Amino acid sequence: MTAHPPAPERAAPPQPYRWSLSRSGGTREARLGTLAAGAGTAEPWHLPELTVCTGKVLARAHAADLCFVGRSLDSMYDLLTGALEDADGTVRLLRLPLSGLHGRYGQRERRRLREHLAAAGLEPYALARRRRPVALADVVAGGGTFDTLHRELAAWIAESREPWPVVRRKLRYVGVTVRGRTSPHHWRWQQSPQSAPWVRTLPAGHVVNVSLPYRVWTYYGDHQPKLHRAFPATRWFDDAATAPWHHDELPSALRESLALVAAGRTRAVRGGLVRTLAAEPAFADRDVRALAGALRGRGR
Repeated sequence: MTAHPPAPERAAPPQPYRWSLSRSGGTREARLGTLAAGAGTAEPWHLPELTVCTGKVLARAHAADLCFVGRSLDSMYDLLTGALEDADGTVRLLRLPLSGLHGRYGQRERRRLREHLAAAGLEPYALARRRRPVALADVVAGGGTFDTLHRELAAWIAESREPWPVVRRKLRYVGVTVRGRTSPHHWRWQQSPQSAPWVRTLPAGHVVNVSLPYRVWTYYGDHQPKLHRAFPATRWFDDAATAPWHHDELPSALRESLALVAAGRTRAVRGGLVRTLAAEPAFADRDVRALAGALRGRGR
């Protein structure tokens, strides 16, 4: 592999503020005071479906590091920050908190998009030298977000002259879709004219889907209270985006997130994740088995 000097250090671009709710990744839990005060359910109604879906995402990503795009899979992120809180050396959880990634951007927006990709560890130089693969995960309908992200990544990799044969082995995509028919003839987003060409440039199995029931999928994508505002390109240059978002639904959003972090710490949820991992073909992968072992060993 041809050696290229790393890009100079850059300050991270403004990103939405999100409270840290666990010690995952060595972070410190935020002091919330009365922000989450009020009545709330101890176990979110969607936890069973979320646990199975999360286990399948981990397995089908082959225990790669997970980079969550946007806000739609915040619940999966919260559950995993609890489940992996003490599981050092396994899956790392990353965030790319961008919304509405569809279409093409001007040069100014493209530069800022690349700054956000770099902040998430997705700069071409870093990708080519990763020890572990990284999987971008998002709720998917038509695949437009992944189309935009991969188009920009591919262009940046080519401009950087990083070796595509190396990078392609480090990059994965996991789409969380609405549950439908399981027939191999059922249409999937990666078969669209926009997605199919770039999907074929990646190794087999590097673009996969996991399904959720419609009511859970729409809840995550359309109705769930969130901890930060949507972050489309029109706000990428807004320094005020880094301020906490105080809104009427914040207490319920925080209570639900805290409940999911707490659930991820339990033996029951970790056991559910392990059972799902063991039922997937990817359990033959050494890294997936190691992840299952870490979850078993740290159940509380």
